[in-house]
Amino acid sequence: MLPQTFSDEADLERWLCEPSDALIEFCRSLRGRLLILGAGGKMGPTLAVRAQRAIHLANSEATVTAVSRFTNSAARTWLENHGVETYAADLLDRTHVDSLPEADHVIYLVGSKFGTRQNPSRTWAVNTIAPTYCLQRYQTQPIVALSTGNVYPLVSIDSSGSAESDSVGPIGEYANAALARERLFEYFSIENKTPVVLIRLNYAVEARYGVLVDLAIKVHSKQPIDLTQGYFNCIWQGDANDAIIRALPMATSPANVLNLTGDSVLSVRSVADRFGEYFGRDVTFIGQEATTALLNDSSLLHRHFGKPSVDLERMIGWIADWVQRDQPLLGKPTHFEVRDGGF
Repeated sequence: MLPQTFSDEADLERWLCEPSDALIEFCRSLRGRLLILGAGGKMGPTLAVRAQRAIHLANSEATVTAVSRFTNSAARTWLENHGVETYAADLLDRTHVDSLPEADHVIYLVGSKFGTRQNPSRTWAVNTIAPTYCLQRYQTQPIVALSTGNVYPLVSIDSSGSAESDSVGPIGEYANAALARERLFEYFSIENKTPVVLIRLNYAVEARYGVLVDLAIKVHSKQPIDLTQGYFNCIWQGDANDAIIRALPMATSPANVLNLTGDSVLSVRSVADRFGEYFGRDVTFIGQEATTALLNDSSLLHRHFGKPSVDLERMIGWIADWVQRDQPLLGKPTHFEVRDGGF
């Protein structure tokens, strides 16, 4: 049973780490070390603990090791307190990568997006050099690599979004660097026969960050809502992490591709109005919806794994309650409204 609200951050994190029955069942057959590269970001810690809990509940002998620079020591402590082994490494340093522990399965979460406009060279380095080193280190292990829907072009708002078979068309330096990262995974998957599945995500949300949080904050603080980027997709972070782990058997050579997001196209206007109802606010809108948006069609993934367990109304209710009670936020806007690729 899903909760009505989250009492505090510990309660929120507990639910973000709660594995699905399907994930527990998958982990019954999981063996060896599951290595999570880039586990110190927004999604990594709860993904690692979710995997660890599923393994425990499945009575599996698999283990989870989380790798990050761990510039935030609190994240490392939190992981270790939840039973996850940690390993500090800079994946831009070849000697660090070569010293990483052996692994049987790899989840790759490393990426750089925000700050690209100010420092594009670092974005390209993180998104190309780090995967090259890691793919040379782990040549035979199945890899789930997190990518982004930003590799697609803007598409008609009357469509269901870009499908995996559609042409890519990245806009801006970040999106092009993300596509370069995908091409490296594809190259090494063919060259070394490394099983790979690329997960193109649009957008993960939880109560402290995400597109829905961005909209909730603006509505609650009576800021106008720009409608130009008028439509989007999103998925609850717990559901996203569940799917990422369960995608391991779908890694193939040549690389496989899967879109990951919710099961519908969402309207900025409608979502903002719904937050307005929760907050007792009249919502002010500016601009007009463009005829295109960044949209993903993840029906292929839903056919394999089923639809997400958390629907839009539940997410809106959780986030409205969280924002209204002035609970902690990560302070990391998604900038989903950006249409020129300048992050």
